Amino acid sequence: MTDTLDLKKFMDKIKTAEAGHKLDLSSDEDLSIAIMNLISIEEHFFFTANKTGKTKYFDLLNEAREMRKELLKLIVKDPEGEVWCTSKHLLAASMRLFEVGTKSQTKGDKKAALGFFKKSYHLYNLFWAINLGLIKGKELSLPAKSKDTPLIYKKSDFLGKVSNIIGKVLDCCRE
Repeated sequence: MTDTLDLKKFMDKIKTAEAGHKLDLSSDEDLSIAIMNLISIEEHFFFTANKTGKTKYFDLLNEAREMRKELLKLIVKDPEGEVWCTSKHLLAASMRLFEVGTKSQTKGDKKAALGFFKKSYHLYNLFWAINLGLIKGKELSLPAKSKDTPLIYKKSDFLGKVSNIIGKVLDCCRE
């Protein structure tokens, strides 16, 4: 019962913020994807610098890093402990798993691709759960399964629970 009330309170906060235009999750979703790509750009500049021996790529890496830091501050507003780095690594891991999934799909291994896509999506949603305040410390506010809130995960699947909640909150198609 408490979990359902916590989710309702959270959803009410989202609706209130959206009504006042204080929170544009659609733009933040786009921004998070841009940040993922900046992380990938940093990685590519790192490898290019090392493969070519041209240190100018480290300068470009630093420029991309500074931009990524500036943009990440727009989403990760008040990080406690390791939340900043965790957020960055969740986005990076999500992007990499997505890319591995697309490569698996291209090779015709749809089963492996789906596994990578699921993991990527769960990590991405964990990023949002942390940065929207659903996860505080070791506690997680999740709804109890009821007839009003059909859930699409196994009870023991923690990341599935997180993804289900975030999937209800975030909708990139809303303008």
